[in-house]
Amino acid sequence: MKLRRLGTAVAGLGAAAAVTDRLLRDAAGELEPALDATERTYRWRGMDVAYAEAGDSDDPDLLLLHGINAAGSSGEFREIFGTLAETHHVVAPDFPGFGRSDRPPLRYSAALYEDFVADFLGTFDDPAVVASSLSGAYVARALTQRVDVASLVLVCPTTVAGPDPPKAWLRELLRAPVVGSALFDALVSKPSIRYFNADHAYADPDSVSSAWTDYQWRSTHQHNARFAVASFVAGHCNSTLDLGATLRDADVPLTVVWGRDATLPPLSQGRKLADEAGARLVVFDHAKLLPHVEYPDEFVGTVRDAL
Repeated sequence: MKLRRLGTAVAGLGAAAAVTDRLLRDAAGELEPALDATERTYRWRGMDVAYAEAGDSDDPDLLLLHGINAAGSSGEFREIFGTLAETHHVVAPDFPGFGRSDRPPLRYSAALYEDFVADFLGTFDDPAVVASSLSGAYVARALTQRVDVASLVLVCPTTVAGPDPPKAWLRELLRAPVVGSALFDALVSKPSIRYFNADHAYADPDSVSSAWTDYQWRSTHQHNARFAVASFVAGHCNSTLDLGATLRDADVPLTVVWGRDATLPPLSQGRKLADEAGARLVVFDHAKLLPHVEYPDEFVGTVRDAL
């Protein structure tokens, strides 16, 4: 009898979690483009990868690659995209599994994203690149695969943004149909998103509008949103690259940008990387991981200097 009651209770909790997850996805609705631009599609390995495009196609190409995080998307560049498009042909993709791109239930990995970045960059002729966080390591890997870029600006680049070594059990737990959905919904709740923004992303939490927090929440509640995030949270998006040595050998004009108040990773890591790679280091005071959002005008000036 007790086992029957326990089974009934577990089944009831599972059903409630499934209903809650469905209600949250219905509340999120269809996700609109994050950037005011023409949206196009890049077909890659059976997936439709959405990207924003603006500026004159005859101007030099400039690619903006967002960081990998629970609510990652090309919207990370919302404050600088339009201004950069005044002088460049600017392209900003949503990585597979994020934003408006397809989100199949894959076991996402650094290797997959490295291949995507190399292939996507390869469709352009010697583009300039701005890459954030883990995407900086993915670009560096592409440089080892004979992908040419004209110049490179890396914002708080890192090879590790999750457990090291990766935790396969955590990835599989978040991928689980009922328990995983419930845990994921808690992980990407609005309080959790606000906490991450305040603790890691921005020195001034007021830099984040309620509209943007809402967009992040809606992005994380699209169909199959948890699968890429499960791999990220479990450390499977970490790169094994020696970033400093790779960038030193790449022979590409390099600028490294850091927020002085960043903790994941800290400025000390930025100084070490810049020394190893022989790069110019630009530090933004009172900023964390996203100085391009908190100081867009100054950041655009840094990018144009680098180009």
